[in-house]
Amino acid sequence: MPPRRRLTPADRRARLLVVGARLFAAAPYEDVLMEDVAKEAGVSRALLYQHFPGKRALFAAVYQEAADRLLAATLFDPEATLDEQLAQGLDAHLDYFIANRHAVLAANRVLAGDPVIQTIMTDELDALRSRLLGVLPLADERLRDAASAALKAWLVFVQVLCVDWLTRETCTRTELRDTCVGAAVGALRPLLPADLAADRPTAAVRHPG
Repeated sequence: MPPRRRLTPADRRARLLVVGARLFAAAPYEDVLMEDVAKEAGVSRALLYQHFPGKRALFAAVYQEAADRLLAATLFDPEATLDEQLAQGLDAHLDYFIANRHAVLAANRVLAGDPVIQTIMTDELDALRSRLLGVLPLADERLRDAASAALKAWLVFVQVLCVDWLTRETCTRTELRDTCVGAAVGALRPLLPADLAADRPTAAVRHPG
């Protein structure tokens, strides 16, 4: 039997993140113990604390990795309609939110005052806003600034609505997504070129060219 390969520090950290993500998804934040993470990963508590000085640090690393994956999965195709682009991005996020309900609620409620967690979420929202601005057919810088402000407010609206929905599902997932899409389209339509925005109630707005 070949000798067991010793994991590199990077491999070990990656393994701890996988275990941490699974445990934070499976139980409320307050019920996840570092001892459980160490046991599940097959390492000592001392080794776990070498990588992460505490539970918040581990959670922050898990959430940062999730945010990076969500950004990579959110691709705004300039050839698609605006509602199609928004629906794709929302579906990617809703998939994660539903599978990781406890982690999302922890980030938005239990750890709402943690500056590291809030920075992770703010940075992701800013990146999403920048990507959306990049595919919108905005005529000038004034309209771009207006659209940027509208998208910033819309992303906060989506965040609050989704967190509330995870706590109490008052509508179906499809209804939630379509409500979010409709809110964005309604906010952006006045800023788009008239020939694209007029008489297109469900955002059948395509990028020119």
